[in-house]
Amino acid sequence: MLLHHPLLYDSNATKASLIASVMSNNTSRSCIGPSHISETRLKLSKRAPGGNALGLSSKTGGHVKHWTTYVYGQRAQERVLEEEAPQVSETIPSIKIFPGQAFPLGVSEVESGINFAIFSQHASAVTLCLSFPERWDGEMMELDLDPHLNKTGDIWHICIEDFPRSNVLYGYRIDGPRDWHQGHRFDSSIVLLDPYAKLVEGRRYFGDASKKFSSFLGTYDFESLPFDWGETYKLPNIPEKDLVIYEMNVRAFTFDESSELDPKIRGSYLGVIEKIPHLLELGINAVELLPVFEFDEFEFQRRRNPRDHMINTWGYSTINFFAPMSRYASDGGGPFNASREFKEMVKALHGAGIEVILDVVYNHTNEADDANPYTTSFRGIDNKVYYMLDVNNNGQLLNFSGCGNTLNCNHPVVMELILDSLRHWVVDYHVDGFRFDLTSVLCRGTDGSPLNAPPLIRAIAKDSVLSRCKIIAEPWDCGGLYLVGRFPNWDRWAEWNGKYRDDIRRYIKGDTGMKGSFATRVSGSADLYKVNKRKPYHSVNFIIAHDGFTLYDLVSYNLKHNYANGEGGNDGCNDNFSWNCGFEGETDDISIKSLRSRQMKNFHLALMISQGTPMMLMGDEYGHTRYGNNNSYGHDTTINHFQWGQGDVTWHEDNWDNYESKFLAFTLHDNNGGDIYLAFNAHDYYVKASIPRPPVKKSWFRVVDTNLGSPDDFVTDGVPGIGSTYNIAPYSSILLEAKL
Repeated sequence: MLLHHPLLYDSNATKASLIASVMSNNTSRSCIGPSHISETRLKLSKRAPGGNALGLSSKTGGHVKHWTTYVYGQRAQERVLEEEAPQVSETIPSIKIFPGQAFPLGVSEVESGINFAIFSQHASAVTLCLSFPERWDGEMMELDLDPHLNKTGDIWHICIEDFPRSNVLYGYRIDGPRDWHQGHRFDSSIVLLDPYAKLVEGRRYFGDASKKFSSFLGTYDFESLPFDWGETYKLPNIPEKDLVIYEMNVRAFTFDESSELDPKIRGSYLGVIEKIPHLLELGINAVELLPVFEFDEFEFQRRRNPRDHMINTWGYSTINFFAPMSRYASDGGGPFNASREFKEMVKALHGAGIEVILDVVYNHTNEADDANPYTTSFRGIDNKVYYMLDVNNNGQLLNFSGCGNTLNCNHPVVMELILDSLRHWVVDYHVDGFRFDLTSVLCRGTDGSPLNAPPLIRAIAKDSVLSRCKIIAEPWDCGGLYLVGRFPNWDRWAEWNGKYRDDIRRYIKGDTGMKGSFATRVSGSADLYKVNKRKPYHSVNFIIAHDGFTLYDLVSYNLKHNYANGEGGNDGCNDNFSWNCGFEGETDDISIKSLRSRQMKNFHLALMISQGTPMMLMGDEYGHTRYGNNNSYGHDTTINHFQWGQGDVTWHEDNWDNYESKFLAFTLHDNNGGDIYLAFNAHDYYVKASIPRPPVKKSWFRVVDTNLGSPDDFVTDGVPGIGSTYNIAPYSSILLEAKL
């Protein structure tokens, strides 16, 4: 089987072997050898308002010239197209075309010009579509690729000499067999996005309804100078055992007006930079960003359906695996600025000692199911290769993702696409790791059956470029493949520990028979991870994540309240192991609110003292509520947006600019008066701290002083008698709680 090809795990060898290993015919033509002459058509077509071209136009007037020259060091034939322009704003330039080369896939700058290369095993015709937004308003130039000249194995390619090095939009029309029952979904009327496009142009502003039906085209930039990472820049390289992860959404983190940021940068990569002090205040050292690959937030609104009122704000519906989400650029800056600003964000986070982990979605794409297809790329390029199909059921798409399609991850071509994507984010964007959504999908063969040693999972673990990265699995999928504690890990993969989440929730809410399970979870889940060279830090411990209840809702709702999602409350998990503390939802009952506050603290304390890697959710630090909605993926509102007015912190500090200062103190305010004062002293001498007044009718109780011996260093009920000052010992910290 191709899955077990001996060259699959060597990147260069894989590329070399892909041509041979997945060829659909025996024709293999060199992209650099002599080429015979065939007619190449240059066409202009009007693009529809949504961005797609409206069918194929007739051949324009003009003629094809050719002569002999040297390309790539060998004798080849040049073709020059001199076309008479239709009535557009300016004349179409003469362009010189070479056969091009098969690698690298995507767009690359080569000695003789700009090279375009795309894989399609089953295509019978490929047309390169080009648009110049700054020159031809609404016009698209199309070049038919000759399968005798512009194809090597299953890769179609073409090189254009003296072509613009930036500000070009491109896509492909691809035709092929129309045998639905064989798994083919070709449609040459659609201009498709290149899977290897490094930048994607679509609408410029997130949620801009006037551009709802915009298409997505690839673009490139070979003119800009390389990003300046700085002479003193370095990667944090935080050991896995020391990670504290903060799961967050780039847009939702700063989009709300309460962020008090310039509206031009709210909800952007640059907005994250402005809030780095908050991340440092929390004490986290890694952010796990919800999907930042290009996605279409309007995917639910392309047809009438129960969800057509929603906007995809989480981003778990990838259009392209290489391009940063362009609408996270500031002020509608587009794909070029998105790329640069993403790097600025990573650089700033790294400068603060915070690693960047990306939540990546390789289990499915945005292209939906066969009943309601949304063809933008993979489906139209080669559906039979890119997706898992049920060959015994009319070639229908298999669905282990719950989203209508399942990426064929362990097919050699798709596997290499994923590896190339991951390497791209590590090499070009300097990210530190990845959390893989529904990773059990990546453990399935091309027919959907589970594999004991999935080639892709092994390749990620063994890849030399990815060796420095944290790799975290969500070890389940929607097809029932639950692999918590037994994920094929090669001693490298960490896991979201779903059993930790459930057992901690059940114990703290008071379920009987859970004491032993609680003890096992807080002590490192040895029942799951004490195997081979696995360590406690391979367990990513979490009580709350983006999907499900927030921490506040976990102690405020017994039931999910998802009617705003439009699916009659049928979506979202039913087994939340939550307890509303005596009343469902919001209440003014002081005793219930006090109990909820204590329960949230209990959960967070358990998380932070557990052996393993802790992960908390954005907003839980102040008690963010989604009002019981445990599946809020489609709400670009305050349900998901971080509310900066709720996280009230007072800093007892006027020495921020002192580089030598190693003392920090602050108060976390609670709406019920249960304030917490914290102070950290990293000096090698005592610091006499001035303690602020406690809330009215409250007194400070010392809960933690790490300088004291056990058991005095941590007293659950607190020790009274705290005065107006406190001597904080060298290399120690204290926690005071305001109580009656």
